[in-house]
Amino acid sequence: MFRARPLVTFTAWCNSHLRKAGTQIENIDEDFRDGLKLMLLLEVISERGKMRVHKINNVNKALDFIASKGVKLVSIGAEEIVDGNAKMTLGMIWTIILRFAIQDISVEETSAKEGLLLWCQRKTAPYKNVNVQNFHISWKDGLAFNALIHRHRPELIEYDKLRKDDPVTNLNNAFEVAEKYLDIPKMLDAEDIVNTARPDEKAIMTYVSSFYHAFSGAQKIL
Repeated sequence: MFRARPLVTFTAWCNSHLRKAGTQIENIDEDFRDGLKLMLLLEVISERGKMRVHKINNVNKALDFIASKGVKLVSIGAEEIVDGNAKMTLGMIWTIILRFAIQDISVEETSAKEGLLLWCQRKTAPYKNVNVQNFHISWKDGLAFNALIHRHRPELIEYDKLRKDDPVTNLNNAFEVAEKYLDIPKMLDAEDIVNTARPDEKAIMTYVSSFYHAFSGAQKIL
């Protein structure tokens, strides 16, 4: 059983960290009983800059969870993520997006990418000046994004008033409507798309998959 001095010392040590979370304890044998302040204490001490091992352990737990879902992260380790390796981190996030946002998309037994493309082609087929053949330059003028929205929610887009020669306006219109009415956050930058010879395919696919998930449940593929 601890004597008074360690009790005071341990309480003071705990409070030296807990104050960073805006709280403290009075009675060490009582205040940890519900587990809340204990978790706060552990979070604070594990986030200290010198505690790299804790960060690696946390990331490893996340990677283990991802692996348990059948996701293969080739050559991506916790150390690279903790060290801020941008290439590895982006690779990890793209793999997660593929598994949880794109992999399950299937149209007529096609692969996920082909299925998403086919869905886009079918939905936008009736629209003037829209010809979706890929996930890069086919989206540069913004009309395809607007067509997808109009096909499902025609009251949100005045499609006939859009001009092919004004891509920035078209793109921003689609992005703003999607964010405001469809709960699809803006993930792309209009100027970046217009000023890039070939927009990033993975970025376009990620954003377009949000439209698929927003609309496919309510209205099945034609």
